[in-house]
Amino acid sequence: MSDANFRKLTESQAQGASAVFETLQQLLLEQRDYHKLFDSRILKKKVELGLPLQRPASLQDVPEEHRKAVEEVYVSAAREAGELFLAQGDIPSAWMYLQVIREPDKVRDAIDQLVIPPDDYEQIDQIVQIALYQGVHPRKGVELMLKAHGTCSTITTLDQTLQSFDAQQRADCAKLMVRTLYDDLTESVRRSLEARNPMLPPGESLHALIAGRDWLFEGGNYHIDVSHLNAVVRFARSIETPAQELEWALDLAEYGSKLDPQLQYGGEPPFDDFYPAHMQFFRVLLDRQRDDALDYFRNKLEQEPDEQDKALLAYVLVDLLMRVDRLDEAVDLSAKYLTRIGDEASISFDQLCEKAGRLDVLKQVRQEQGDLVGYVSALLRS
Repeated sequence: MSDANFRKLTESQAQGASAVFETLQQLLLEQRDYHKLFDSRILKKKVELGLPLQRPASLQDVPEEHRKAVEEVYVSAAREAGELFLAQGDIPSAWMYLQVIREPDKVRDAIDQLVIPPDDYEQIDQIVQIALYQGVHPRKGVELMLKAHGTCSTITTLDQTLQSFDAQQRADCAKLMVRTLYDDLTESVRRSLEARNPMLPPGESLHALIAGRDWLFEGGNYHIDVSHLNAVVRFARSIETPAQELEWALDLAEYGSKLDPQLQYGGEPPFDDFYPAHMQFFRVLLDRQRDDALDYFRNKLEQEPDEQDKALLAYVLVDLLMRVDRLDEAVDLSAKYLTRIGDEASISFDQLCEKAGRLDVLKQVRQEQGDLVGYVSALLRS
């Protein structure tokens, strides 16, 4: 750094501390040293308050009576630094500051508009870390990860992170994965068919391509990584109607149901018969023979001997009933199996009863549980 800059700072001291900081901050802005600019904002406030200056940007040495004043400057300086880094396209540095003050929206918008060269793996990995692992923009993180690292790594990552996202973020990620796998599988099946019939009509759906062609699956044949298929069909349960991706998810599950049994991995109840169960799940959401599809899960619940598995089955069925606005049945099932599920779950018995206008059931259950506080909470709302 030029000695002239240090001379400017020394000379400005004759005009007081304010002049020193004005000179310092102008120099830092010219050099685009926004990390030091942030430090200088905190240091200036400490000087004004007569506080120790050994650790310019630390809040640990700030007495309680001055903490609020310094924290206000800290937030303002962090916002300034974050926005300046965003303006020059440095999203990781911006995130350092905007994360601390809980203002992720600016970073999310910047990621949404970002165009990264496909071979810039270092930048892609930096943005994926923020977008996906930090939950700032999961869909964009999945999109970038698919391009840079492929389906297998993306699925592994989503298995680790998906449940930490909110419902909309989970749905957005699931849609992208369904769309990607559906396109890949449809193209793969189409190539197999064109080997026999080059005049195959264009644009046919996966459902149309496999209909009446069980020979496609003979001898344990498959056209996509079956572990990827299993995971993406499972992810698709997060998608809400209306969505084209649910139609594609149903096609994926139908394809999976035709695979050799050794290639069909099981799941937790009620998805132990994995692909047929998912076909029924998606049919409920798509209103395709909805009553028959719901009966599939009702029958599983009635026939399940294990009480712990009954709760899992009831949870899935209640979730489906809520999503298709059959609230009375959802309340009745919840009252029988899920009354101790709290607000931390995606299905809250309390909220379900209120939404369905069935606070009478909530009062009855809380009385049976001996829960005086829960009973009063229901009583005052009824």
